Amino acid sequence: MTSEATLARFREYMVGPSRFMNLVSCFELGIIDRLRENPGLTAAQLGDAVGAKADAVEQLLFLLVKERFVAYDEASGAYSLDALAELGEADLRRALRYMNMIKVVALRQLFYLTESMRTGTLVGLKELYGVSEGTLYGAVADHKDLRESWATLMNDVTTNIDPWFFDNVDIPAGAQVLDLAGNTGFGAIHTYQHKGSPGMRVTTFDLPEKQGECLANFKAHGVEEHCSFIGGNVFEVIPAGFDVVLIKHFLDMFDKDDFYKILEGVHKALEVGGEVHIMVPVYPEDITDTDNYNVDFFPAFFIGCAMGQGGPQKLSVYQSWLEECGFKVTKAITVDASDVPPDVIPVQAILSATKIA
Repeated sequence: MTSEATLARFREYMVGPSRFMNLVSCFELGIIDRLRENPGLTAAQLGDAVGAKADAVEQLLFLLVKERFVAYDEASGAYSLDALAELGEADLRRALRYMNMIKVVALRQLFYLTESMRTGTLVGLKELYGVSEGTLYGAVADHKDLRESWATLMNDVTTNIDPWFFDNVDIPAGAQVLDLAGNTGFGAIHTYQHKGSPGMRVTTFDLPEKQGECLANFKAHGVEEHCSFIGGNVFEVIPAGFDVVLIKHFLDMFDKDDFYKILEGVHKALEVGGEVHIMVPVYPEDITDTDNYNVDFFPAFFIGCAMGQGGPQKLSVYQSWLEECGFKVTKAITVDASDVPPDVIPVQAILSATKIA
């Protein structure tokens, strides 16, 4: 890459945050909704409708016209939706939930990324929310804005990716299944909905304070006879007596040392032949692959916003780690890019493994 090309890439990073917020603000102000309802509005009409100055509205819309999200008619001075008119409601709302999470959970905290790197703590959470210890996942319980933004998106992510996960894992009939770090029970609910069989029982294992909401979710979805909850900490003792352990949306939160602690705990809890199925976002084997955005997002997110550590690995790295923890990998696949909406960041993988002696 030439010096000129490198500097041009720098420029893309320089304008990234302002470009992001420009687009988000057009939605938050209601400009896009107004144009969807009434195509052909001027900046003055839009300003009156959303409570902003016409000149400011015009400034924000310059970018959207440049990107062909919005069209501008020179003769009338009116705006209408261009590419945005083609987006279906479900697709648009999914993309907006991602952007809202990035704004609320990530953008502000990442101002302190350098300090978080140096200290191994979430400096942004401390400065903005007074959270001096702990992680994002603890902070969401006490801060409504974080909880609503993060949890709404995570529930969407789980709902959208779980069908692919369960289509590609085998759970024996009547198995006793442990959903490790299963949060408020939706993983267990989806497990029974997709893989239910006579005698099967699915247990959520997570911190004790999740029990009330988890049991309420089981009841609301009519699976309370088939699902249960055990409170505990994965770094202390993982309960035994299960045939299958599921670990989803969790292991990428940790560095190698903690990954090993968790998998060694799972190994102890399972009998020989017991199975573990893992779903985790992965980096491409060729890290220069420009079609995979995991590396663009997750390192800064986990280190600066969520955990103060962690981040995904390559699929081959996870395979070797599992083998070093006493498992034989029986499946390692990555979701087909054609099955993932183009606005979705995580590229997920499944690793299935069996405990060996």
